[in-house]
Amino acid sequence: MSVFADTYRDAEVLLTGHTGFKGSWMAQWLVRCGARVTGYALDPQPHERLYDSLGLSLRLAADHRGNLSELDRLAELVATLKPRFVFHLAAQPLVRLSYDIPVDTFATNVMGTVHVLEAIRRSGHECTVVVVTTDKCYENREWLHSYREEDAMGGHDPYSASKGAAEIAAASYRRSFFDPGGKVAMATARAGNVIGGGDWAADRIVPDCIRALRAGETIPVRNKIATRPWQHVLEPLSGYLWLGAVLHNARLTGYPDNAPFRSAFNFGPRLTSNRPVSELVGELIRHTGGNWEDRSDPNAPHEASKLNLAIDKAFHLLQWQPVWDFPETIARTAEWYLAEENGEDAATLCDRQIEAYQASAAAIGLPWSV
Repeated sequence: MSVFADTYRDAEVLLTGHTGFKGSWMAQWLVRCGARVTGYALDPQPHERLYDSLGLSLRLAADHRGNLSELDRLAELVATLKPRFVFHLAAQPLVRLSYDIPVDTFATNVMGTVHVLEAIRRSGHECTVVVVTTDKCYENREWLHSYREEDAMGGHDPYSASKGAAEIAAASYRRSFFDPGGKVAMATARAGNVIGGGDWAADRIVPDCIRALRAGETIPVRNKIATRPWQHVLEPLSGYLWLGAVLHNARLTGYPDNAPFRSAFNFGPRLTSNRPVSELVGELIRHTGGNWEDRSDPNAPHEASKLNLAIDKAFHLLQWQPVWDFPETIARTAEWYLAEENGEDAATLCDRQIEAYQASAAAIGLPWSV
């Protein structure tokens, strides 16, 4: 099946954060698309097993380990590689951890993004760039209605604030250095709460559930009423990859140039997937078995209780929309972990789910899938 209009076949792609959860899935999909992927990231944490399980180090064009603070090294890599596409996913991605390491969080998420963009600016070669931030970049006013791309950036906790600042920095680089019609076409992408097989991050709800279930313990739930836009990891990744393809060739969506796409895009689920944590856990254990208990802590660090994304812009400009609903998202996630526990190969599991996702997208006629 041809996907993303074959944009990535034989293309040089620089992917930062390729050793993380989303980055590993992204690398797997890009390799399947025929891309020559060069990764730049820190070593995965001991609990982050997906990258090694997928055997990606043997299938990437190059695997560089380094910190985003190393501007000169990044600049040398970009100047040498001259990637046709850059997907910047590397980040400190956890809200609660950001309270413990606020300086590192700001350094990685803000200055790390600046360093990637500065390396591209110094290179001066033609390049398509997608900078990935988060739905938490918005100034969260606990609204019931959804946040749109033009809403104010902000953030209570260091993680959210750092991602809002990264968006502002990226917009500054676009306005100051990456002129409309110029060599560098850049967009930013904001996704909802991503779940899926192979996530082993500490202090994240689905991995916490799986660890507890495998240990035969009751699942501890710290914030059962918090509502999030839950989506399978393949949903935003399809958005990032299609956005990159359209930035590269606007005619894929019927536009004469890519000016409308050099901006920010939300990639979230349908409104019916905005569910409280208690519903997420309840749906998960329908497939896995087990029990959960409320471990709410009134003294816990602040986390937003409501957060929804409006995806009208991606729908109308990119002709992108979510593919899997909430029950199927949970079912696919549970399926991955159960099969992996029974000894099935991680790469086989990811490939099977990518194929199923592409088939579901093709069935509803999404342009990236045909």
